[in-house]
Amino acid sequence: MKTQQQFKYSTGVIAYPVLFILLIWVVFWLQVRFFSGIKGFGIYPQTLEGLVGIIFSPFIHSDIEHLYHNSIPLFVLSMALFYFYRKISWKILLYGILISGFITWCIGRPANHIGASGLIYVLVSFIFFKGVFAKHFRLVALSMLVVFLYGSMIWYVFPVKEGMSWEGHLGGLITGFLFALIFRKAIAKPEKYVWQQPHYNEENDPFLRHFDENGNFIEHLEPEIEEDVEIENKPKVIYRFKSKDT
Repeated sequence: MKTQQQFKYSTGVIAYPVLFILLIWVVFWLQVRFFSGIKGFGIYPQTLEGLVGIIFSPFIHSDIEHLYHNSIPLFVLSMALFYFYRKISWKILLYGILISGFITWCIGRPANHIGASGLIYVLVSFIFFKGVFAKHFRLVALSMLVVFLYGSMIWYVFPVKEGMSWEGHLGGLITGFLFALIFRKAIAKPEKYVWQQPHYNEENDPFLRHFDENGNFIEHLEPEIEEDVEIENKPKVIYRFKSKDT
């Protein structure tokens, strides 16, 4: 049986999230310093011009506070994504931007929807539901951590705050849940230890031999005495022929 994919650290776990956040900050700097019209490339629901915003809206923010509040959770969640789900991480990011943006374009009210919060909801939703579906202790623990850190975000998928794109949040939540279902079988599992192998025999395990039938630990084991077994010689059969004249 081949070993399943392991949770392994790589430089991309930190490098890719850093580059992504840096790109968002560079776009904001260009917007403030040179091209204020960048802000207009958001999602305008149910208009042909607004379709362009599906791609560009996650990189555009209204002000420094908006950018700051999105940068930290985006960095933390994307690191978790690249560490625990490395093989499908880029699919989650790219398709997450497209699908959540399209849902926002379909259900959004007439306004300019901008910001990376929709992608953040994609990551929160995917990581939470993926851990629940996987039933692997590390991924479930990650799901609980996400709930602890960002569980209060669930309220913002409803129109509870004026000027906030709750449609983008809802689109991200739905997209993350769908990804958790689609990639349900893409679960990294730890390597099986020797005692989990089907051919394993407890009696020959040098560690378990230190415990008696009642579970008590035996510090010093008596050396095994090898019994010498003598192999008896096989009896020889001798045939003698006598003549009739004798």
